[in-house]
Amino acid sequence: MNLSAKASSQTQASGAQSRAVAALALFQVLENGRSLSDALPQASRQQQLNARDQALAQAICYGVLRHLPRYNAYANALLEKPLRAKMKPLHYLLLVGIYQIVGLNTQTHAAVAATVEAAVLLKLPRHKGLVNGVLRNFLRNQASIEQQVDSDDLAHPRWLQQRLIDNYGQQRATDIMQANNQQAPMWLRVNLAKQTRTDYQQRLQQQGIDSVADPHVASALRLTHAVAVQQLPGFAEGDVSVQDVAAQACAALLQPQTGQRVLDCCAAPGGKTVHMLEHCHGELSMTALDVDERRLQRVDENLKRGGYQAQLVCADAAATDSWWDGQPFQAILLDAPCSATGVIRRHPDIKWLRRADDIATLTATQQRLLDNLWPTLAVGGRLLYATCSVLTDENSAQIAAFLARHADARLLPIATADNPVAGVLEGCWQRLPGTAEGDGFFYAVMEKQA
Repeated sequence: MNLSAKASSQTQASGAQSRAVAALALFQVLENGRSLSDALPQASRQQQLNARDQALAQAICYGVLRHLPRYNAYANALLEKPLRAKMKPLHYLLLVGIYQIVGLNTQTHAAVAATVEAAVLLKLPRHKGLVNGVLRNFLRNQASIEQQVDSDDLAHPRWLQQRLIDNYGQQRATDIMQANNQQAPMWLRVNLAKQTRTDYQQRLQQQGIDSVADPHVASALRLTHAVAVQQLPGFAEGDVSVQDVAAQACAALLQPQTGQRVLDCCAAPGGKTVHMLEHCHGELSMTALDVDERRLQRVDENLKRGGYQAQLVCADAAATDSWWDGQPFQAILLDAPCSATGVIRRHPDIKWLRRADDIATLTATQQRLLDNLWPTLAVGGRLLYATCSVLTDENSAQIAAFLARHADARLLPIATADNPVAGVLEGCWQRLPGTAEGDGFFYAVMEKQA
């Protein structure tokens, strides 16, 4: 084989690998209920993808999941009968191929060739002809298929669409869903204990990285174009971290003070833990608690990168008898487990993994955490309840019910620069996806009275 032919063969193999990884990850998410953040890295390791091909596989998965009903409808219109059982991975491979043509504008020959070869890596080599025929049929009849297929442009499950309409009305619900279907920008949190935001912005400019400062969150910079973290100056030294602007608001809202005893519940992966320590130049008695020991390792990694210390506790936060020493905390951040309906832009698999009956289970967990953590808070101390949800049951209704149960809890009104959202408990703050380019987030600050 000459060098030119060898290079071509390697390129084709690499292209097939990235398409196979995308198809396998989609299969794991949509058939086995695994999160994309777990399924995609595992599939990438199995195929030994390089960084560039990993990025392509991720882009394909995100694109398919954002508009899954549309791509399912296209594939089904081209198949004589649905692909089932051992053939099911081919259905997701077809979605991968169709998305490249529709969403990525990949050169059609390259898209089809690499996707067809990916059938071999999926151990279905006898069906390369099926993949080739379906994709070429789509190319020949794309315009008519797109016109004929009745697909849901909002691309959310019906139960979630109805829940959003019930909470916000039709127009705002539509706005939320359309925002969810957009790609989220990359936000940075500048460590203000080490430098000013302006100074760090200049460091970025020297590297050819453009950014925009958020007018309300002092540490937040939005990149005009996302980059790999390795390109961020000072990332390894903790000068900067990747964190959405909505999540960065937590430290300012809780307002931990130097020397205080602070608890960060459900702390993994540790971004808010480190931010609070940065806020007080590391001078906090910080406890970071999470129920997942594996995820707690991420907290430890982020603490070490920033050069900060905290007591790490692996426990159920609500089971206070198992971990609390009886000494009250002056500040508690409860970033509660939730539906994550405010971060679908970043995790489009959430739309298809979450179920309607999950919400009741989540609200019960949130209530248990609130009620059991409240006794650990000192009189005069603050508890910030936060979720990355936009659903009222998890947010305003949860806090209204908590206040009704606890006479010693006082809601501290949050003054924000954003327009108020109708239906939100007065004094709380509900950010919606895309507001000021940030994620959807809810906050309520409560003070303990004597």
